[in-house]
Amino acid sequence: MNHSRILILMSDTGGGHRASAQALQAAFAARYPGRFRVEIVDMWTDYTPWPINRMPRMYSPVVARALWLWKLLWFIFENKRAHSAVLRLVYLLCRNELRKVLQAHRPHLVISVHPLMQHIFFHLLEEARAPIPFVTVVTDLASFHHGWFHKRAERCFVASDVAAEAARHHGLHAGRVRMLGLPVRPPFVGTLPDKEAARARLGLADTAFTVLLLGGGEGMGPVAATAHAVARRLAETGTAAQLVVICGRNKRLRQSLQRSEWPIPAQVCGFVDNMQEWMAASDCVITKAGPGTIAEALISGLPILLSGFIPGQEEGNVSYVVENGAGAYCDTPGGIAAIVSDWAGGSELAQMADRARELGRPRAAYDIVDEIVEFMDGEIAESRDS
Repeated sequence: MNHSRILILMSDTGGGHRASAQALQAAFAARYPGRFRVEIVDMWTDYTPWPINRMPRMYSPVVARALWLWKLLWFIFENKRAHSAVLRLVYLLCRNELRKVLQAHRPHLVISVHPLMQHIFFHLLEEARAPIPFVTVVTDLASFHHGWFHKRAERCFVASDVAAEAARHHGLHAGRVRMLGLPVRPPFVGTLPDKEAARARLGLADTAFTVLLLGGGEGMGPVAATAHAVARRLAETGTAAQLVVICGRNKRLRQSLQRSEWPIPAQVCGFVDNMQEWMAASDCVITKAGPGTIAEALISGLPILLSGFIPGQEEGNVSYVVENGAGAYCDTPGGIAAIVSDWAGGSELAQMADRARELGRPRAAYDIVDEIVEFMDGEIAESRDS
């Protein structure tokens, strides 16, 4: 059987890009089984020479330990001329390797889920004189590097009104911009776990106020201080509560918290692959402002307490959550604990949960894939007619 070949371009600068790519890959398989061969490629790591291919690995250490450097890099690359000049130079240095992307995968369509793919890949298509359709799936909610938007993209899929406006501002025709949501992992599509059943499976008390604290994939930020502050505050107020801390791949953090004594019941986990169950079992989530986690929490109807953000790319996500009534923001452990305590004893939690569900778009990946296939079918029909 001849499959249409689709290439998804991403880079492991944070977990959200790969997760979105995998969500789209799964959606193609679910909606159109056997019709497409969908491959995910980290173009920077797999198709550039040293030392450029090492750059994605530097993202997490820089964000975690040298945030000032990340702010500087973001400021520099926000300048369109600097951004274009650097990517043009990178292309000239790497084009022999980059050509292998097309040779190895021979795609009928290319999807980008990363802001540093559009411009450099169009250089490649121009040189190869390859008329391959190119679409972008923007995986940020409310803060956007201009690299996301290229006016030659056939479609640009976005997750919010502000994203759609940004795309049009950068020269994309309104007819090519589609607001369908942010693609999330398959477990968040369809029927979500029941709260009571999820708590039973996870060993949680069925009636206690349950706080979920996420440290992200790398367990970054003041997770330990926040966990202890929240536990102490809930114990002091006499709230029947329990705490879940998910530390990601941060083994040292997990071991430290597992050795701690807690004034309320607490579960400490490392990296998990059943986040949909933990969210279903919880009453609120504390997390940094990563777009993927926010999108999953909204789908789960989970009030969100944002504890921090990466400058530039995540700043707008704070406003998106707060202004839409789905949560709050605080970056100090004591302040976070106070807000959680208020939520536990107040009536606003149900209102935020309802608002979160209204904002959630669980079928975004399916809707995006359907539109891409509709576009591809239209292109095939047009080529036959001509």
